[in-house]
Amino acid sequence: MYKNNEHALLLSIIHSTKSRARFKYVTLNGFKVNPLQLRVELDKIEGIYSVRVNSILNNIIVEYSGDLLEIQNRIYKVLSKQITISNKHNEESYIALRDEIPSSAEVVRAGTALISSSIVNNKPTQMGFSLIACFPLLFSGIRETMESGLTSRTLEAMAVAISLYLQDFKTANSTNFMLALGEYIEELTMYKSDDLIKELSKPTGGLAWVETRHDDEVSLIQVDSNELKVGDIVVIGAGDTILVDGHILEGEALVNQISMTGEATPCQKNRGDRVLSGTIVQEGKIKVWAEGVGEDTAMSKIKTYIEETLVQKSKRELEASKMADSLVPITLGLATLSYVFTKDLMRLASVLQADYSCALKLTTPVTFKAAISSAGKEGIIIKGAKSLEALQMSEVFIFDKTGTLTNGDLEVLSVHSFSQEFSSDEILNLAASIEEHYFHPVAQAIVKAAKAKDFTHIHHDEVTFIVAHGVKSEIGGKEVIIGSRHFLEDDEKIPFAPHSIRMNEILKDGDTPLFIGYDGELLGVILLKDVLRDNAKVALDRLRASGVKEIIMLTGDTKQKAQEVADILGINRFYAELLPTQKAEILEDIMKEGKKVAFVGDGINDAPALIKADTGIGMCKGADIAKASADVVLLRDDVESVADARELAIMCLNKVKRSFKITVGVNSLILGLASLGKLTAIQTAFAHNGTTIALLLNALQRIKVKR
Repeated sequence: MYKNNEHALLLSIIHSTKSRARFKYVTLNGFKVNPLQLRVELDKIEGIYSVRVNSILNNIIVEYSGDLLEIQNRIYKVLSKQITISNKHNEESYIALRDEIPSSAEVVRAGTALISSSIVNNKPTQMGFSLIACFPLLFSGIRETMESGLTSRTLEAMAVAISLYLQDFKTANSTNFMLALGEYIEELTMYKSDDLIKELSKPTGGLAWVETRHDDEVSLIQVDSNELKVGDIVVIGAGDTILVDGHILEGEALVNQISMTGEATPCQKNRGDRVLSGTIVQEGKIKVWAEGVGEDTAMSKIKTYIEETLVQKSKRELEASKMADSLVPITLGLATLSYVFTKDLMRLASVLQADYSCALKLTTPVTFKAAISSAGKEGIIIKGAKSLEALQMSEVFIFDKTGTLTNGDLEVLSVHSFSQEFSSDEILNLAASIEEHYFHPVAQAIVKAAKAKDFTHIHHDEVTFIVAHGVKSEIGGKEVIIGSRHFLEDDEKIPFAPHSIRMNEILKDGDTPLFIGYDGELLGVILLKDVLRDNAKVALDRLRASGVKEIIMLTGDTKQKAQEVADILGINRFYAELLPTQKAEILEDIMKEGKKVAFVGDGINDAPALIKADTGIGMCKGADIAKASADVVLLRDDVESVADARELAIMCLNKVKRSFKITVGVNSLILGLASLGKLTAIQTAFAHNGTTIALLLNALQRIKVKR
């Protein structure tokens, strides 16, 4: 990969053969490339015979000769010179955009020659039309043979050349037309199979209204999304696209999240709820505290995930391509034998048409891309064909309990007071007054519980947040401390001993405690619980039905709590009271059993396990590093999406196997009939290309998971 730091220009090879290559270029920091000018300049490069630029996918497709790395180097130099500052207000011209769709010129030329051979009786005229139409095929066949040896292109060019030699112009033009039409549909199919990538590659920038304060006066200014900073308060009204990731500070709205989750029904969002870039406020008005801006937004990261899917090739794709190449000499050998025994050149041309290469090499990657696209529309990002294949093969699923099998959103179970001066409701009200300034799950749970009991804000001084411990503030000159036992007892020296007997009774069930200290004394404790997802059992049952042999749970909870969850969900085995560092170690031990393992997690400490697993699945609300480490990223906060992804992978691989069997079976039949003289060259061309087109169109069909 080539990288230019000044312009943040990246150029990488997506796919290549000895004579054809597809490159991916990426420009950041407000720079862009004019596709028309780029194509003109690339045409001048020595060693490149043809070039096509797709500005939607940022792809460059070239036919070349010579060293591929040298060609890449030359393209990179041209790209570096072509970069210009982006002008967001200017639309690209039709000429610049028209090359985004595969050209149909070859099909039109071949079709014109076919019609002329049927209505024109003059042999020289027919020969002229046919040579003009067939020249690209003949030339590419000769060039590929010289550069790459025997290929399917060699066989096709030989078949057409034989028909021209025998002056059977109808056969030559029919064959050429079917080949041109087949190639056009193949290219169009590949183009359409990237529709999710094209959709996500659309610009997501724009102008945003930001709230500013000066001399206690609040005003709004409009800025470009590239200028937004973490901590900005962005005001978003009805019809506006959200350009940042963050939490709602004020207001409520209906937010359409279809671009991120695939859900068409808008979601109600209120204060404290998280919103994502790329979603749209349908009704209402909200103020959002920006936590992720620019390249750090969810939408930008998802684009990166999607781009990775273009690069990966599955084991089945490589096997299909290898098999296709190995069958070319067999086809040529049968064609030669048929001519030796029959001395019939037309039979030779007919056999040469029956090649496996196109269908084998194209249907498999198109099926994988269509499946990845289908998954994306269901709110599941699968990072490439390898990930899809590994997901299908996984026989053990390991879940990190919190945030996957449970909601990850705590709920207040009970409030216990250790003071005669404060009731349970007053303690909850006190805690909520201080915690309402934060979006931590514990804080949100307390505020939610207080609001259900007519929450009244208590005035307090500035709040100090101590990471991983708790919060501190003052009310009426007396210090309030909220947090863990370690924070209050060890760090702040608040005595717990006077309440030890009652404390042990309260904490015996293993629920999550939050302690409140006031004026140097322990005031009370709030118990919280992470509730199981409503559909967790359904999700696990679906996984078992799909062929998963074992489901394992990892948790830091007590063995008693873990056993309770395992009994409810029917989990095969569990590991409890774990430290974060132990998860990856346990995963390694399980993988040593020789089983293919999928790991489902959402926390920062899950990243090592997500990387080590054969398939890592990152949950929707998970940490960014967990999502980046995962092979599959869920955009919906729904554990059933894990089962959806698994079932989709199975359907995709079954589709690949079916297409493979049909390709080999049908083409073997065509090859056999052509060798026996039962099919003419025209019939073979139509049968072979027709089968390939049908398989490609089938591969392109969206895969739908039924719940």
